[in-house]
Amino acid sequence: MTALILTAILAPVAAAVIGALAGWRRGTAVLTVLSALTILACGTAAGSRLHGRTQVLADGLLRADALSVTMLIVIGVVGALATCAGTGYINAELEHGHTDTRAARTYAGLVPAFLAAMALAVCANNIGVIWVAIEATTVVTAFLVGHRRTRTALEATWKYVVICSVGIIVAFLGTVLLYFASRHVGAPSEHALDLDVLRTYAGHLDPSVTRLAGGLLLIGYGAKAGLVPFHTWLADAHSQAPAPVSALMSGVLLAVALSVVLRIKPIIDAAAGTEYLRTGLLIVGLTTLLIAASMLTITRDIKRMLAYSSMENMGLIAIAAAAGTHLAIAALLLHVLAHGIGKTVLFLSTGPLHAAHRSTAITAITGVASRSRLIGVSFAVGTIVLLGLPPFAMFASELAIARSLADARLAWVLGFALLLIAIAFAALVRNTSRILLGAAPEGASAITVPVSMGLALTAGVALSVALGITAGPLTSLFTTAAEQVMPR
Repeated sequence: MTALILTAILAPVAAAVIGALAGWRRGTAVLTVLSALTILACGTAAGSRLHGRTQVLADGLLRADALSVTMLIVIGVVGALATCAGTGYINAELEHGHTDTRAARTYAGLVPAFLAAMALAVCANNIGVIWVAIEATTVVTAFLVGHRRTRTALEATWKYVVICSVGIIVAFLGTVLLYFASRHVGAPSEHALDLDVLRTYAGHLDPSVTRLAGGLLLIGYGAKAGLVPFHTWLADAHSQAPAPVSALMSGVLLAVALSVVLRIKPIIDAAAGTEYLRTGLLIVGLTTLLIAASMLTITRDIKRMLAYSSMENMGLIAIAAAAGTHLAIAALLLHVLAHGIGKTVLFLSTGPLHAAHRSTAITAITGVASRSRLIGVSFAVGTIVLLGLPPFAMFASELAIARSLADARLAWVLGFALLLIAIAFAALVRNTSRILLGAAPEGASAITVPVSMGLALTAGVALSVALGITAGPLTSLFTTAAEQVMPR
């Protein structure tokens, strides 16, 4: 098991080193895809060997349980799709002179490093190590957001760095307070931030200190997840990053940050009571949902529209985490995977659209369905996934989240959330119908889809359909993760 987890972390590290040294070549691009597939394979193999157990490995530094396996699978699936598409994307950028060899070399080294940092964040057993891994994702993605080095991209990069750095500092303060509370009740200094140790001592932690730590950690990691109040970076960064990077950030990075909140919630609940973080999650979740739905009604940029949709879904996941039942946790994990695949398909689709129109304005991108069958079908399927319509998996996950909120006696939350989701639904339908069905602009360039991008889109659509028809053994994995995260 230790070998599997270490391989999932070290494989993309090796690809990052080779990519940084060798630059952007066909071989390094293939290695990046293989590193993502390795994460997926290791997560799948680890899940088949756990049999519902939790294993603490490498002297308490690593953790293998159903939640870490689930997140490895999400990272692997989204990473494989995004890196496969990235091969054709960067080649096309180089061919048309939209990027240079130095930027391509940076991309080749940073994308697998991004995957490695996320894999470490979900497999670490120590909250301090998790903090370092999340901070590493900020550093790595800052250079990726500014890949094009335009003024707008650099502005988005600085906004992303400043806001997320403030958030990560807040999370650091929460981590220090949790360490203080843990040491105060006798936890050994070298393991005082280990998740298994904290859960053992959770009932004895000082409630006041733990409340403050929990609030700071929620705000800090919520910043990386695009939750209120540090949410304003998300639309700018997602709109300026290359399409495959936007797919990685929206499809999996936001969920990785929220998985940290799931890790700390039972610890805070045991020390400060279940209502404290529940209230915090409901406030930030509903407020995020409100802002996202409002912005979706007025945005006129396709990538910003998808970014606000990500905010909407992260708000819904935060609300499900607030419910805290086994059904809610299992449902939100299914939602994370379904959203990750669907959003990846959508962001990847924007790559050829941006290349053809040199713009991401919705008014400039029309008649897509009649101009490119592959992009049209992919964008339509991705949108239907996000809308939560059957037969896709987000229909089942949202239905289960609604039921869990009702069971948790949060009917007023359910009613308000449904109203906001309906507003977001209408805005997405309106904008998507303009993009797909509107009249094509005169003299519009052909929409060219690189082969690797086409393969990734086809695979993403197929995975969305397959997950909607049956979750298969993943259902048992999600249920086990829910039982481990929120033991009765």
